[in-house]
Amino acid sequence: MKALLLLLLALALPAHAEGDAPGDFGYYVVALSWSPTWCALTGDARRHDQCDARHAHGFILHGLWPQFETGYPSDCRSPQRDPSRAETAAMADIMGSGGLAWHQWKKHGRCTGLTADAYFATARRAYGAIRLPGVLQSLNRRLTLPARAVEDAFIAANPALPRDAVTVTCKAGMIQEVRVCLTKDLSPRRCGKDVIRDCRLTGAVMEPVR
Repeated sequence: MKALLLLLLALALPAHAEGDAPGDFGYYVVALSWSPTWCALTGDARRHDQCDARHAHGFILHGLWPQFETGYPSDCRSPQRDPSRAETAAMADIMGSGGLAWHQWKKHGRCTGLTADAYFATARRAYGAIRLPGVLQSLNRRLTLPARAVEDAFIAANPALPRDAVTVTCKAGMIQEVRVCLTKDLSPRRCGKDVIRDCRLTGAVMEPVR
């Protein structure tokens, strides 16, 4: 009887399609990953090319993420064709690898409603619109600093950015990412309440650019 009741309840619930509807979102988050942190925690152990010293990566583009005011769409079913390997590889200069570009398209890019080439072009414009603080991009020694100092550096380098459009995340006691919130036309805007939560560490580690 209990099993029958559960079955009837399940049948009464509305069906949900897999993924969200492409193009249905409110704003973008530009996620800028501090590459030396990812390398220290993950990439070095994998001997990932992103972490090779010849690249000297500082902040790279983790992704351009469509957001709702709370939460975000992901893994949308899109009628747009997937990018070619050449198209994803072409993003490695700012994303560290073609593999990351493919993952970002699959999880987030399809949800924008854009074609793959338009999504990557928009991601590149968004990345280029944010001035990366030179003092951090050329960091040559390990630093321990308040996470807020990283946010301050971005605000100083980008005076048009309101503070509530920038947030800093940490992982394992290290600076992980700077996330900048932009409208669909790539103008700064306040981050949603689930994005705006800053790392509050006063002694966060930043590994040097290699």
